[in-house]
Amino acid sequence: MIRPLADRVVIEPQEAQTRTAAGLYIPDSAKEKPQQGIVVAVGPGKADEPMEVKVGDTVLYGKYAGVELTVEDKKYLIVKQSDILAII
Repeated sequence: MIRPLADRVVIEPQEAQTRTAAGLYIPDSAKEKPQQGIVVAVGPGKADEPMEVKVGDTVLYGKYAGVELTVEDKKYLIVKQSDILAII
């Protein structure tokens, strides 16, 4: 598994919606990048900035935040804690 350093957080992004609330299917070309995910690993934090998120939290993050990577066919995102906008 991935072990983040300092104030980094590993997030497993949730899949983008495939249908609208009205039941219409959204084509791949119109899907937006997901901005919500589940925290799977948390770094130790910095001396002056303790970690506020924990493993299992569902979070919202910026659209272009972090670094995407794939491990064993699963997509993950590594972001700084400051790129997380909210805990849901």
